[in-house]
Amino acid sequence: MFNKKSQLKFSLINQKTSFSKLIIFSFLLISLLFTFLLDLALGSVDIPINEVVKILLGQESEKATWANIILKFRLPKALTATLAGAALGVSGLQMQTLFRNPLAGPFVLGISSGASLGVALVVLTASVTTPTLLADLGIISDFSLVIAASLGAASVLGMMLVVSRRVQDTMTLLILGLLFGYATSAIVSILLQFSSKERIQSYIMWTFGSFAGVTWRQLVVLIPVILLSLFLAVLQSKSLNALLLGESYARSLGLTVQKTRFSIITSASILAGGITAFCGPIAFLGVAIPHLCRSLFNTSDHRILIPSVIIMGAILALIADLFSQLWVSQMVLPLNAVTALIGTPVVTWVILRRNSQKSFPS
Repeated sequence: MFNKKSQLKFSLINQKTSFSKLIIFSFLLISLLFTFLLDLALGSVDIPINEVVKILLGQESEKATWANIILKFRLPKALTATLAGAALGVSGLQMQTLFRNPLAGPFVLGISSGASLGVALVVLTASVTTPTLLADLGIISDFSLVIAASLGAASVLGMMLVVSRRVQDTMTLLILGLLFGYATSAIVSILLQFSSKERIQSYIMWTFGSFAGVTWRQLVVLIPVILLSLFLAVLQSKSLNALLLGESYARSLGLTVQKTRFSIITSASILAGGITAFCGPIAFLGVAIPHLCRSLFNTSDHRILIPSVIIMGAILALIADLFSQLWVSQMVLPLNAVTALIGTPVVTWVILRRNSQKSFPS
């Protein structure tokens, strides 16, 4: 009789918990839709949200210029922000689980530094006369920048994948990733010393990060790459849950840890490297978003965390894009400055919380 009552109570608690998580998911989805529409509506020219919806549905708006602004400029930017936030958040979650380090981020393996090296080789060696990055490249197509960043990220990724097959300790792999990142950053610093002021300014503009530079033609490449990588991350949910309890436990469940690590590193690198190539190095989102979702849902289950990180990441990226445009009239703030303002309090909270738990163990 006691067991039946306990089982009934446990079942009711589970149902209540599932219902509360469903409510949170619904709220996040509504927030994502609202933030997406708000990002389309606000800017140097404010457009009513009802007009934005009409334009998205293919209906005629009051002003023809509004449709032109949304479809040619703001919609690609909003889609890019949505993809970037989701990709960086999931990549950060994968890295934190793999390394069992709450401060690990998507650029921990030197992917961002590798992409920066690729861009530096193009921008700092190109013949440039104006401060605008794509204009600086002249006859070199827009895709040259993307290809250069992708090759730079892929070179570091290739080295890390080779090392991951031989190194069993994830902390050693983390240290090697940081060393690769420092090495590529050192090469970039040397290139900067031998470059003109115009070229240095062009490169620095790229490092600020931006969602606005991605065109529809580039989105044709970016969208399928990111969506496929996110789908692979969802398939890794059970493996990530097993790794939470340590590699020994994962092996006892029949998981091939080396292959799993290889798969996770590949997925996380494509997510982070792809966004870096198209949008520049965007900091802090990958570290902050997973912690926000863990606190919001009070769980470490990746079957819940991955979808929530995708939605939360998209929301925060859209908010960062909005803040970068609206804080100062007729100016656009560097995106990395805004994401740093969002991410720094979260990272600080994580560090203080860890120190508190160490000082006062339960």
